[in-house]
Amino acid sequence: MSRRRAVAHGRRRVAVVDGARVVRRILVAFFALFATTVVAAPPAGPASIDTEGIAAMRRLFRDGVMPDGRPLPGARPDDTSLTGADAACARCHRRSGLGTAEGKYVIPSITGQHLYQTRSLNTEHMDQPHASNVGDARPPYTPDAVARAIREGKAADGRELGPIMPRYALDDATLSALVAYLGTLDAENVPGVSADTLRFATIVAPDADPAARDGMLAVLRQFFADRNHIIAGEARPLKHRHGVVFRVTRRWQLDVWELSGAPETWEKQLDEKLAASPVFAVVSGIAGRTWAPVHRFCERQGVPCLLPNTDLPIVNEKDFYPVYFSRGVLLEADLIRAAFNNGGAVPALRRIVQIRRQGDVGAEAAKRLRADSPTAGIEFVDRVLATPPEPGDLAQALADIADTDALVLWLRPGDVAALPPSPPATRRIFLSGTMAGLESAPLPEPWRRDARLAYPAELPDKRRVAMTHPLGWLKLKGIVDGPEWTRVHTYLACQILSETLGEMLDSFVRDYLIERIEVMLSHRQLSAYYPRLSLAQEQRFASKGGYIVRFAESNGTCVIAEGDWSTP
Repeated sequence: MSRRRAVAHGRRRVAVVDGARVVRRILVAFFALFATTVVAAPPAGPASIDTEGIAAMRRLFRDGVMPDGRPLPGARPDDTSLTGADAACARCHRRSGLGTAEGKYVIPSITGQHLYQTRSLNTEHMDQPHASNVGDARPPYTPDAVARAIREGKAADGRELGPIMPRYALDDATLSALVAYLGTLDAENVPGVSADTLRFATIVAPDADPAARDGMLAVLRQFFADRNHIIAGEARPLKHRHGVVFRVTRRWQLDVWELSGAPETWEKQLDEKLAASPVFAVVSGIAGRTWAPVHRFCERQGVPCLLPNTDLPIVNEKDFYPVYFSRGVLLEADLIRAAFNNGGAVPALRRIVQIRRQGDVGAEAAKRLRADSPTAGIEFVDRVLATPPEPGDLAQALADIADTDALVLWLRPGDVAALPPSPPATRRIFLSGTMAGLESAPLPEPWRRDARLAYPAELPDKRRVAMTHPLGWLKLKGIVDGPEWTRVHTYLACQILSETLGEMLDSFVRDYLIERIEVMLSHRQLSAYYPRLSLAQEQRFASKGGYIVRFAESNGTCVIAEGDWSTP
């Protein structure tokens, strides 16, 4: 093939290209042919900044808090005043400083790596993130030019910056420290990242269900092996320019961090494991009773914790690094509360009786339901069954349930299957769907007429297409043991991680991983169990709602929604 034909062939294929299949020499020639700028050596960067200064500027950058504790003041060209968190740099440029896109506005990167170099069409700069390499070419910033941009809204070439960029009247010392802080945001020496490897961990709590644990690990190991097999022997590809994405190839390494002992000891164990083997992020993971120590560890250490298998996540959406599929049993408590008054022609509600097994996540779910429900004239009764089970404990807990009661069962399949043959008098019976097994809950037949499930997933018939790919992959790989719920969620977590990393190019920054997941999720069309997944700033639960469902009389595993998808 002649060089002219090769270049033409390259033109036809430049769209979104899998790096493992790119004919790299042809594409390099193509971009080199049309490069418009020869990049000069970058100027000297800003002065250094000490640890105390970094902490102070981090608060200013992320939270809009001045070093003396005052709210950060800013003003846009239209005289719109901003203060505090609304004026914080991270509000638009994000915590990573690597920018994003907001509607028609493209927010550029403001890290030193990108400020202090020429923005051009040269292929050497294809490693810049999406937003930072969009727009006209410009000369490199200098520290003085960055300061002028912050105070006066002037670009490196003297042009006026966009109207959404505030102007900040900072004193010289604060301004100099902020300019220096931007230089610390560069993607250098990121833990768990090397030239050819990305290192991840998954975390296994000692109280995790053994079958679910084994299923999760089987999915993770197979996904990582598949990923590494695809990129084996491949050279590093080109990266990005004007809508063209070339997948960056790095080997994935998985560490399995097995915890032991009481939850109070887990954070120390995790600190030691991280110090011994730094990782870029935690992917998936599994626990039984609590995920709280893992959540605290990841937030404190600044390690992304992506979509673990837990029925009891921590609800604190001001925390940045842990990301969950949903609020689990806490969401179910909200769904049940909303359904109390939708029981039709039944006697007035006088008591809510909640039954749970000692030491399980039902304790927090029952607490949530009790705390957020109207209490006027309604008595709450919590009945805690011993662990391990005692003969007849369920029957005894149900003995006095009347038709004026609501019964809420925070029970696992073993207890659900052990319910007495005859249900109590009440027609208000609710179960946790995720704890009981969703539509496969082994509920005795006489209970099914009046029982309702809190169901934080799309209905089975509506999610059939979305489940085809994960279930097909699991079948193809022979991963058939363990709860489907756990296996599919683990696969989905891996797939989301893979898609996000493919968009990050060489900007492997932990904060940027979370930010890109926020963007990427809103574009996904098929999300397995869920009608959609989405995250925004200060949202850390990708699915936010669910249904109350009943069992269909003609089919014990078919459920019918009582109302629309609800986001309580």
